[in-house]
Amino acid sequence: MQEILDLVFNFWVGLAILAIVLVKTSIRFVPQNRAYVVERFGKYNTTMEAGLNFLVPFIDKVGYDRSLKEKAVDVPSQSAITRDNISLVVDGVLYLKVIDPYKASYGVDDYVYAVTQLAQTTMRSEIGKIELDKTFEEREVLNTNIVAAINEASEPWGVQVLRYEIKDIEPPRTVLDAMERQMKAEREKRAVILESEGHRQSAINVAEGDKRAVVLAAEADKAEQILRAEGEAQAIIAVADAKAKALEVVGAIAIQETGQKAVQLELAEQAIAARQAIAKESSVVLLSDDKTGASSIVAEAMTIINALNKNQSGEAA
Repeated sequence: MQEILDLVFNFWVGLAILAIVLVKTSIRFVPQNRAYVVERFGKYNTTMEAGLNFLVPFIDKVGYDRSLKEKAVDVPSQSAITRDNISLVVDGVLYLKVIDPYKASYGVDDYVYAVTQLAQTTMRSEIGKIELDKTFEEREVLNTNIVAAINEASEPWGVQVLRYEIKDIEPPRTVLDAMERQMKAEREKRAVILESEGHRQSAINVAEGDKRAVVLAAEADKAEQILRAEGEAQAIIAVADAKAKALEVVGAIAIQETGQKAVQLELAEQAIAARQAIAKESSVVLLSDDKTGASSIVAEAMTIINALNKNQSGEAA
């Protein structure tokens, strides 16, 4: 009886162990950004994505474990010849990711190696289409063309190349020396051009300054002449006003008796002075017809003066 109980106990224990093993082998937890390729009897069955998945024990198995993350792959250095027959040593880095685990598992044996070799051949082909100077100037275009060519060829492998970057381009030493001389010549050329531009701009500035100075001097001279003319005009007007006022005063006095006498006296004095001047300058003195003697002229003048003096004395008394 005890043997039967032991046998039953062992049976249930074995059954429990078998159940645990079956459960453990049938449950699969797939991590994020990974994919399991499941084979049944050696043939592709399904692809497990992230999360909880189940397998049929002893029938299904995980054939391939593929990462869906972006991967950086170093492309080894290689020699390439440009369009103008210059040999270059080029290396780069490739960024790719698996987008179809089935194709990445069954479309190619090693997709990383295959894409790397394809990148090298494509890079040599693209560099052979351009000249040496363009390899440095159009690096972005070169990278884009390489990515497009690789993606077109790697589509059956379930791999997508996101970008390709050329890390270094090393031309021969002789070419580097020639490029250095060329760059030095370009720098000297730019320096000469900048210096000449500076001289030209300086000359222009000096000419502009001289022009401005001449214009300012002309404007100052013009303003001075205008002010001088205005001053002379004002002076002429002032003199004319003074003369007009003087004549007006003389005229007002001349209509009076005393004024007439003063005028006569002034005329007599002027006549005597004129005759005296003539007498000094010439030995011949011309006299008027009615008065032939110089004494008579003086007497006449003295008579006029004495008469005026008497009148002035009488008026004062």
